Amino acid sequence: MPDTPDLDSRRRRLVFRALHRGTKEADLMIGGFVTRNIAAFSEAELDEIEAVLEHWDVDLADWLSGRRPIPPEADTPMLRRMAAECGQKGFGVPPGAER
Repeated sequence: MPDTPDLDSRRRRLVFRALHRGTKEADLMIGGFVTRNIAAFSEAELDEIEAVLEHWDVDLADWLSGRRPIPPEADTPMLRRMAAECGQKGFGVPPGAER
């Protein structure tokens, strides 16, 4: 887990949960997004990210990678923000693996 001693316990738990999804792809996409943004999230955004983390990994990976559109019942500003960031070239590639 990245260095998180300056984060409060709620944020540390969210980082851990985002980085330990069960699949490497989800860990990189979801964990990467949360790790980069967690310190700046407002309390409302923390609530939103917690709601996003309730979805199944396979669904999140498909929505964030663009393989499937986000369905209306799951569509939230936070999930759209994650999908926009995850759609950037090279996103989710482990450090040192770029070619």
